[in-house]
This record gives sequence, C-alpha cells and structure tokens, in this order.
Amino acid sequence: MLADEFGREVTGVRISLTDRCNFDCVYCHNEGLGDTRGPMEPQDDEMSTDDVVRFLEVAAEFDVDAVKFTGGEPMLRQDLEEIIERTPDPMEVSLTTNGTFLPGRAPDLVEAGLERVNVSQDALDPEAFAEVTQSGAYEKVIEGVDAALEAGLDPVKLNMVVFEHTAGYVPEMVDHVAENDGLQLQLIEYMPELTGKPEWAIDIDRVHGWLEEQAEWVEHREMHDRKRYWVGGENQSEAGMVEIVDPVENPTFCANCHRVRVTHDGHLKGCLNRNDDLRPMGEMTKPEIRDAFRETVANRVPYYGEYMVRNDEGEWEFNEEYIGV
Repeated sequence: MLADEFGREVTGVRISLTDRCNFDCVYCHNEGLGDTRGPMEPQDDEMSTDDVVRFLEVAAEFDVDAVKFTGGEPMLRQDLEEIIERTPDPMEVSLTTNGTFLPGRAPDLVEAGLERVNVSQDALDPEAFAEVTQSGAYEKVIEGVDAALEAGLDPVKLNMVVFEHTAGYVPEMVDHVAENDGLQLQLIEYMPELTGKPEWAIDIDRVHGWLEEQAEWVEHREMHDRKRYWVGGENQSEAGMVEIVDPVENPTFCANCHRVRVTHDGHLKGCLNRNDDLRPMGEMTKPEIRDAFRETVANRVPYYGEYMVRNDEGEWEFNEEYIGV
C-alpha cells in the first residue's frame, strides 16, 4: 500500500467516468475541474472501458480496496455495468449519481457488483429542486431512489449540498430520512473556492448545532473527523442517520484523506482542491499507470493549514514551500 510523506495511506480511488451530465447544478465543480461539461454524446477523451479496468488492476496491486465511480453523471456511460463487473475482487464498488437512470438499470448494476450508491437530492420540493439542478427530473430521481432500494442497495445515501439555496430544506430532508427505512443523508458543505459565489456559503457549524439538538445519538467518526447524527426512532437501527461532510478550512479532514482521484480523461489528481498536480497516465499501459500513481501519491500535499495558509489579512494563499511540487 502506498503512503504519502504525511503518512496517509491511499486506500481508495474516485474515478470520474465522464464530465457529461444531464443536470446543470448551480453549485457543480465537476470534481474540482470546474464546469467543463459539453455535449451529451460520448466524447473521444473519455477513458475506454479497458483503460478504466486496467487502472483498477494497477490500483489493486497497491492494495487499494475501494472505488467510487462518479462523473459528471456516470450512468451516461453505457459500459458502466461492464466496468463494475470487471472491477478487481475484493474491491468495494460504490457510485455517486443523480439517480435518473437507476430505474431499469439498478438490478443489473447490483448483479455486476455494485454495493453502495449515493444519490444527489438537494430538496424535496420539485420547484426548489429544479432551481438548483436546472432540471425537471425530480420525479425520476425519486423513482431512482426507490429502484435502488428495491434492487438491494440499502441504505441509499442522499447527497445534499448545503448552501443559500438549500439550507431551508435541511429540516424537511432530515425528517424524510428519519421516516423512511433504507435512507441516509449526507449534508455536504458548499465549497466556494471551487465554485465561486462565496455569498452562497452558510455557516455549517449552525447545521451541526441544530442537529445536535435534534439527535437522539451522536457518533464521532475518526475518518475525516466527521459526526453522525441519529434522528428519530427508539434505537439507532430504527433512526435516520445524518452525516455532515465539512472540508472547508478543515485541516483534520485533509489529514485523514486516503483517496486519489482520476479525471474522465485519464489524469491522476492528488487532491480535490488542486488542479496544478494533474498527472497523465500516457497510453494507459500498466507501467505508465504505476509510475503516475506512485508520483501522484508521493507528491500529495496537505491542504488547509499547510498547503493553504492564512496570510496577514486572513485570506487563504498557497504555501510557497509546496509550489512546483
């Protein structure tokens, strides 16, 4: 297993299979690359099925034991089932999707080996959902969640980005997962440094405080220094689970990052917040992939607190020690 110079072992990879998407969410940062989405048709720069599988085989050589497929919208890839089926054993396979293509495909994905799914759902109100996603597919997303549960992907974790447009819908969403078996909620802090619009950011500590008041149980997870809140029910097995992902200005979150990312066009990425360290994997031969993977891990940097530091004005800036690494 490879580890960077800060002792962080790389145990997981997050692979963007495409930057195409049938939504146009106002907060989207496209895995930190910016809003680069183009036509809906397959693009020549996307990694092929064999490329993705070859990368996973190399990752398995380094004892990576988990992969999450993302996009864009990964289910726009018609070879997704084949990619999952060819993922090396015993690598855990999960998927982040907007859910619109799960009806009709969820059983095949499970049969291929999909174990977990996150579905983006930023509001339970169709009009608010349309405003955030620039899509009228609200009902299709609801159908997709139901299809995932019926196919055995239990629990389904709902992803909700918390910012000015959605913060008012958090209580309703918390009640929703508390009242419906098989659902969990992941509240994701809005990242203005990747998406712009800093005026949309809210104080995520207020959400933590509100959940503390609502929860019957609070669990602290060492991974990324996260808290889980269990709401409703007479015991944890009956309660709804809510987790907050709050990476912004959080050095503990970065200190516990054990993931390397892969862009849709075959570049390795050591940190979501960085695009200055993208490393191509050449023609995607195994020796080239191995070399790029080793280099990416070796050149990972901490983010908040070391790679990004406060200047005298209180603004974040790059630590010159790491520039050009």
